[in-house]
Amino acid sequence: MNMNVWLYAGLVGGALSILAALVNYRKVLQYDPGSERAQEIAGWIRAGASTYLKLLYKTLIALAIVFGLILAVVFAGVEKQNHGLLTAAAFAFGALCSALAGWLGMKVAVEANVRTAVACQDGVPQGFNVAFKAGSVMGLAMVGVAVFGMSLLYLIWKDVEIILGFSFGASLLALLAKAGGGIYTKTADIAADLVGKVEVGIPEDDPRNPAVIADNVGDNVGDVAGMGADIFDSYVAAVVASMLLGASFFASNTISFQYVLLPLLLCVIGIISTFIGLPFVRVGKDDKPGRALNFSTVFTCIVFAVLTTMFFIIVNLAAGDDPSKQLNWGALIATVAGLIIAVIIGFTTDYFTNDEHSPVRRVAEISSSGTGLTIITGFSYGLISIAPAVIGIVVAMIVAFFVSQAFGLPGIYGVGLAAVGMLSLTGIVVSNDAYGPIVDNAKGIAEMSGMSHDVVDRADTLDSAGNTAKAITKGFSISAAALTVLAMFAAYCEGIEAYSKKALTLDLLDPLVLAGVLLGCVIPALFSASLMLSVTKNAFTMIEEIRRQFKAEPGILKGTVLPDYTKCISIASSGALKALIGPAILAVICPLFVGFVLGPGALGGFLGGSIFTGVIFALLMSNSGGLWDNSKKYIEAGNFGGSGSEAHKAAVVGDTVGDPFKDTAGPSLNTLITVMSLVSTLFTPLIAVWHIFG
Repeated sequence: MNMNVWLYAGLVGGALSILAALVNYRKVLQYDPGSERAQEIAGWIRAGASTYLKLLYKTLIALAIVFGLILAVVFAGVEKQNHGLLTAAAFAFGALCSALAGWLGMKVAVEANVRTAVACQDGVPQGFNVAFKAGSVMGLAMVGVAVFGMSLLYLIWKDVEIILGFSFGASLLALLAKAGGGIYTKTADIAADLVGKVEVGIPEDDPRNPAVIADNVGDNVGDVAGMGADIFDSYVAAVVASMLLGASFFASNTISFQYVLLPLLLCVIGIISTFIGLPFVRVGKDDKPGRALNFSTVFTCIVFAVLTTMFFIIVNLAAGDDPSKQLNWGALIATVAGLIIAVIIGFTTDYFTNDEHSPVRRVAEISSSGTGLTIITGFSYGLISIAPAVIGIVVAMIVAFFVSQAFGLPGIYGVGLAAVGMLSLTGIVVSNDAYGPIVDNAKGIAEMSGMSHDVVDRADTLDSAGNTAKAITKGFSISAAALTVLAMFAAYCEGIEAYSKKALTLDLLDPLVLAGVLLGCVIPALFSASLMLSVTKNAFTMIEEIRRQFKAEPGILKGTVLPDYTKCISIASSGALKALIGPAILAVICPLFVGFVLGPGALGGFLGGSIFTGVIFALLMSNSGGLWDNSKKYIEAGNFGGSGSEAHKAAVVGDTVGDPFKDTAGPSLNTLITVMSLVSTLFTPLIAVWHIFG
């Protein structure tokens, strides 16, 4: 079995996944789109989402051109022929693929939302099936585009460093798409809730609220397009980090291609596992959607473990007695360790964010005593939730490292495979995640179009499960990002040593290394503050606009006059795009400044510091935000006084705090640390040479 066979398997697997996504997309379009009123509301959401994405992608195209030119010029002097041009081309291709993954997800989401609402008229199972099938379009498209793109680039150039450019393009676009989408969606969500629910006492998705369409648009540009690009980035970065380590550690070995391409083959097995797992995701008449989503993850996990084991057995049997053609069993154990830990982290996240468990119910109960206790309790549970995820990351890292070493593989290569193992379920996990904003929109459309109270309740049941699914996805991607950047960190150290011809020592007694660590620790905090301040600034502007409309036209609250939805959409769009400059500068300029000015050791410390605080901040904000959101929904379901009660008002404020936590800053942090690691690794040759001759 030669290298090209493995690469053709990657191309075929990626193409089949894309094809399956397109088939499911056509099936979604065949469902009933509902009444003229429901279609009109869905059309507003679709138009708003499309307008924002067009503006965003125009901005990102310009940015990609600028960065591509910089890469082409900067790397023109590297010894490899045409390295600068090839890196720039791969960067542009990575950005394009990331944008395509997000756009496909958003495209189906804005068609599926109204169809899900209509299907809820027949029952929860029917609504669930439409929403989940639509979510699978994004899951399948994302992994398909990623695997096809990486396989194609390696098939053409046989150079992992070119694919590193592909990963950088995907990551930079993901960072800005997720940050921009997060700012957009939480600007509208906070403004709509504070004025609509708290000040004038109207329901969440009441058509009288001028921000209601912007809020529903935000679900698509933030939680679908933005999150799709974000997880696409994590998926690609994990594979590229492992491929880089494989190329580095096995460069002198005639079987190096097996360890360079093994991460890609694991992704193909993940695609096959997703194909097998998707048909088994069903909700019965009395079943709960959350259980079906969790079952899909566990079942696909088992399928992947079985198929991966079979793959190793087949390859080793085909190799016969020739050890140079066999796959090391340590690689299998490391991969499965990451897979198992991913599921465990998912269930611990579920515990802290699902309204079936005590943390959410406790916060809902304590909300009866006021806003202060709601914030303190939710924040405290968020802090506690960090522990099991971090312990899981530590266990996966230690097991993967030492088992790999015991079987004769480099330990850090095993850590990279553990990250790939975590992300091998990306197809099914992203399907679960994309389901969330679709059912959120469905509930809004059901309420705004005047569907019955039973239909709204069914959509709300689906929405509650969607919030938990999104929280699990965030915990899953953050944990995988932690292992990915550790592998990327090792690749950076290997690169520095290769180009500088001397060992890189990271000694905390070295003031430059310690300075790098402290600077790295600060960046996630500054990044989070930048995003959340952008949310509050834009939300303040939108709140004033909502109040102005209510005051200027009393007929809006009476239901006799439609509010000006486009004004709020415009505020959210312009504010989100203006706020992207700061995050881009932090992610790209800071590691380069540290590397060129303070040196390779300081940059190593910088990456370590950013990983430590980035993971902690991301887990805290994602889990506490999900907890506050579902506590509010638990009260709205009729518990502790129900909607309009004092407990509900406090819970709405808690959710308002949690919204930018879980949907803006938290999930963007894993992309931040990935981008900074990729920038450092990509510029390793230049940083090393600069400090040799500088």
